[in-house]
Amino acid sequence: MRENTRIVCIRHGESTFNAAHRLGGGDPGLPDARLTPRGRAQARDARVRLERIPFELVVVSPLTRAIETAAILFGEHPSRPRVLVEVLHRECQESSCDVGRAASEIAADFPHLDVGHLPEVWWHAEPGSEVGGYPVEPRPLFDARVAAFRGWLRARPEKTIAVVGHGTFFYHLSGTFLENCASIELDLAAEPALA
Repeated sequence: MRENTRIVCIRHGESTFNAAHRLGGGDPGLPDARLTPRGRAQARDARVRLERIPFELVVVSPLTRAIETAAILFGEHPSRPRVLVEVLHRECQESSCDVGRAASEIAADFPHLDVGHLPEVWWHAEPGSEVGGYPVEPRPLFDARVAAFRGWLRARPEKTIAVVGHGTFFYHLSGTFLENCASIELDLAAEPALA
């Protein structure tokens, strides 16, 4: 990583899971939730905040709500950054919405994205890890993934990187919980102090 690399983390817009969860009643059972109309509006508002930053690379989680957010944020961005789908910063898998869809399904829905490097099943799907009907990622695996993504970012040659991802993952990466479509500049030299 170059000394003056700028990394901006942006959480996805409101998803159908977020909206249903806010109403209460536990996990609504919405694997790979999509954006709501409110989530799309949040992304359009955030696009204005980000359009002056000359991003070279956009790194997006393969979960649909992140892909949809990135498309709104950067589809017409003046610097035309390269978009890379990366599994390391997918959400901490603890709810139905964190279970992904097959890479072939993502390719069919988003033909403009290159997902050929993804395995067909890229989320945590270990037999016996189910809680409430959905596989849950063990915390040591998640922590290792956060550390690996930190290292991955450090190795990037780009000077300006946008990372479109998820609230819990960004909390463990940065120490700050982001609301939908909020952003934070990530300082890789500082380790987050988490309670």
